[in-house]
Amino acid sequence: MSDLNAPTDAPARKNAPALEAFWMPFTANRQFKAAPRMFVAADGMHYTTDDGRQVLDGTAGLWCCNAGHGRRGIASAVERQLATMDFAPTFQMGHPIAFEFAERLAEIAPGPRGKKLDRVFFTGSGSESVDTALKIALAYQRAVGQGTRTRLIGRERGYHGVGFGGISVGGIVSNRRAFPTLPGADHLRHTHDPAKNAFTKGQPEHGAELADDLERLVALHGAETIAACIVEPVAGSTGVLVPPKGYLERLRAICDAHGILLIFDEVISGFGRLGAPFAADFFGVTPDLVCTAKGLTNGTIPMGAVFAGRHVHDALMDGPDGIELFHGYTYSGHPVACAAGLATLDIYRDEGLLTRAAELADDWASAMHDLRGRNRVIDIRTIGLIAGIELEPRPGAPGKRAYDVFVDCFVRGLLIRVTGDIVALSPPLILEHGQIDEIARVLGDAIDRVA
Repeated sequence: MSDLNAPTDAPARKNAPALEAFWMPFTANRQFKAAPRMFVAADGMHYTTDDGRQVLDGTAGLWCCNAGHGRRGIASAVERQLATMDFAPTFQMGHPIAFEFAERLAEIAPGPRGKKLDRVFFTGSGSESVDTALKIALAYQRAVGQGTRTRLIGRERGYHGVGFGGISVGGIVSNRRAFPTLPGADHLRHTHDPAKNAFTKGQPEHGAELADDLERLVALHGAETIAACIVEPVAGSTGVLVPPKGYLERLRAICDAHGILLIFDEVISGFGRLGAPFAADFFGVTPDLVCTAKGLTNGTIPMGAVFAGRHVHDALMDGPDGIELFHGYTYSGHPVACAAGLATLDIYRDEGLLTRAAELADDWASAMHDLRGRNRVIDIRTIGLIAGIELEPRPGAPGKRAYDVFVDCFVRGLLIRVTGDIVALSPPLILEHGQIDEIARVLGDAIDRVA
């Protein structure tokens, strides 16, 4: 699996560092630091803990290490680039590797031939990609003479990162509760309907009509006020919510009818997670903009990218000479990140990883759905190499049941992710059939033990 067997000249770090200084993200800091869980190495499909145990990675790190861990090709490319040129600005300057990476991405860009989203704006993360796409949408509407279109539409139970734009269109209440959001943002109803669609493999049969909620918002606010609608094709961070059959097609048609740009947040679903390069390809629905990150560099160097259709890009290129989009980041097109990204694309191509999930999807779905009937399992959802196993919440303690399963799995050598009382799985695309069975066995035993 891994091709990095990795001696390093760097001094070894102690396995028991002081914990006070690091303010951990999206973590109950006091709880964690009272009983820390530490990884110190990673290779192939496994992490190594500070006490020397092997832990099977059921989450591709954080939905990002699609090619597994410790890939020598990526490490070598990063080393070469650091030795050649560690940084160069992309404000009014350029460097070849950024253009090369953009061209390589354009070759696999979402969309059918002739309509590919092959104009690429680099960012530093998924959150930055979302805020960038929202700003591009606003700039596009101004450029085509629709300057009244400033409203942005997201969806309940959506996650679009933690920038102010992302939390405004996002649908996780706790992400918005403590912070101000952009004025005018509104939200579609979510698509989760366990009463009709429980224990579904692939796309649910019921719920395409939920896309019509965008018509309600058009009637409420006026189409002339709405710039863009952003959704995750498959919502990951809120518990693997798969779009009903026909839903995305209907959303695309409504956006077209009202001059609204459609943005897909593919930070999770991009780069092979569903068995196609992008969810847009998998579902056969082409948006106007696509947000990416995570699998872009296999999680090795932070980086994101927004893919734009030529109609969006070119609208901003038709104005007067000068800066067409007043937006960017110091690290847009960072040379070392580009080197990591190019090496990642080589691995995806050479090992067929952008479509490998399609080969494993049936076995994956069967193994996950075999957990039906386990203690307190109330729903299972699978698509590509993603699964969501929903547990019945404990009375008065939402999220505690799944958290206990998470800890039990870690102790027994499996990394899972939980959101509320939903277990989310997204293993690296180098997953083998025997590891599918191992994930199902360890998770099922943990559910029975603690749920």
